Amino acid sequence: MIETIEYRPIGVVHSPFKTPEGAPIQPPGGEDAEATVEIYPDYAEGLTDLDGFSHIILLYHCHRAGTPSLMVTPFLDNVPHGLFATRAPSRPNPIGLSIVRLTGAADGILYIKEVDILDGAPVLDVKPYVPAFDLRESARIGWMAERTEKMAATRDDGRFAGE
Repeated sequence: MIETIEYRPIGVVHSPFKTPEGAPIQPPGGEDAEATVEIYPDYAEGLTDLDGFSHIILLYHCHRAGTPSLMVTPFLDNVPHGLFATRAPSRPNPIGLSIVRLTGAADGILYIKEVDILDGAPVLDVKPYVPAFDLRESARIGWMAERTEKMAATRDDGRFAGE
């Protein structure tokens, strides 16, 4: 069994959301929010040809997440669910995943919209969003099936924030 895995950030998110409270809980909730992703110079060459994609997948460290619990009451419900059946940011490995709209790229900076990421989040990876690979038309969404309509208006209330 591997005991430790170590990653180094390749960049940082600069967003309008300075604290968890009031931030969107998923990217569509941040439809009008704009941000930038600063990719560090050592990795900037890897952005070549990314500007041909309308959306990207950002993997990042949820740097403001609190201590994880295996049972959580998520933002879209008032009933506890198993952590791994939710998108709660406080996890054993607090890795965030957001599909955001890419509006431009220049000089190591990605310009994005539809943002739900807190300012200062360390970026672990960037991948192009490709519907043929990523979209699953027949996907079931469990307990969330009747709650996703609340997502756009729901904001973070700080329940998963760390000190």
